[in-house]
Amino acid sequence: MAYAIEAPAGMMAEGPTSHTQNPVAKTGGALAVRPEQTTWTPEQAAVLRQSGIKDQVTAAELSGFLHLCQRTGLDPFSRQIYLIGRFSKKDGRDVYTPQTGIDGYRVIAQRVTAQTGGTYGYEDTVWCDPSGRWRDVWLADEPPAAAKVTVIRNGHRFSAVATFREYVQTFPDGNPKGLWAKMPAGQIAKCAEALALRKAFPHDLAGVYTAEEMAQADNLEQVQPRVTVVQSTAPAPRRDFLAEAQTAGDADAVRALWQEAKAVGAPTEYLDQLAAIGRAKAEIADAEATLTVHAADDGSDRSIPDNAKEPGSAAQVAAEAGADPLDRLMEQTQRMWENADALGQIREDARIHGQLDRQVEGPLGSWLPLSELLTTRINELKASQGGGEQRAA
Repeated sequence: MAYAIEAPAGMMAEGPTSHTQNPVAKTGGALAVRPEQTTWTPEQAAVLRQSGIKDQVTAAELSGFLHLCQRTGLDPFSRQIYLIGRFSKKDGRDVYTPQTGIDGYRVIAQRVTAQTGGTYGYEDTVWCDPSGRWRDVWLADEPPAAAKVTVIRNGHRFSAVATFREYVQTFPDGNPKGLWAKMPAGQIAKCAEALALRKAFPHDLAGVYTAEEMAQADNLEQVQPRVTVVQSTAPAPRRDFLAEAQTAGDADAVRALWQEAKAVGAPTEYLDQLAAIGRAKAEIADAEATLTVHAADDGSDRSIPDNAKEPGSAAQVAAEAGADPLDRLMEQTQRMWENADALGQIREDARIHGQLDRQVEGPLGSWLPLSELLTTRINELKASQGGGEQRAA
């Protein structure tokens, strides 16, 4: 099925067309683009800069844009055509390229047909699936592999095929973005239509591309830095924050590790594990601060003051000298009996101080090594919380 637009007979022959009849050029006002002007007026330049054109734009780029607006008859101040900057590593700056939408292409095609005579129309758009089968409507959830548009001008067919992979605009991870994710069939059809129109109207559409066609140019700046990094830099070793937290001196050190892990994007579950270790260390420190030390000479009791928590302090040295390490560990175990993370830290502390094999009294009155008591209790707590967790080593 095809449809066409006819122009009055007896008009100009095919070729580069004059747009002196363009209503944009004939209207008044400070922003009107006129056929005779050779540079942008101060008023026009001010509006162009407000549209996002930076000071880096060159005089040649602005002059070329003015000439293109005059030749195509598209109005930059009605957003029919615009100048887009993309950073170029070669030039070290934004390089500006004229762009229009597919509607701008259609305006030019209709205007040229009206001026030159003849006809202009389309055959039905078709889409191709990954197997190579063409369809006249696209209903699948996944994007089509390609689209085909045929423009008929003066009885001649101008067909073009655009493949999705060549034009799709993507995020750095490769997923389609914007309308390419929401309306993939429509976007690739626009690219195919632009290709076909440029074949049918080569003189009038030369030098200007549609936004849909140029979208993939943004992918190059996204992908190139990533490729460079992969080629020149080995992946950094993964940091084990949990292991560092287990051997950290106190809760403040674990808190600092938590902040570092968060800064590098650690998942919430990982951060929760770090927080649990920090809480366990804080609870152990609080328990140590309230232990009662029995003096060896007179049997009197004295509580460890707060400064005993400071590593190497005189009070801490005196406390450790006056108490059996096993008594201290058992006191901590009793206080932390319901906290698997704290019991794990106590077990690590017992290993460091060579107390794992010391015999202690278990819950049922039987005697067993401290390591077995702690391991059994940790497994019980984990089984009650999540079930089926791997037994602690």
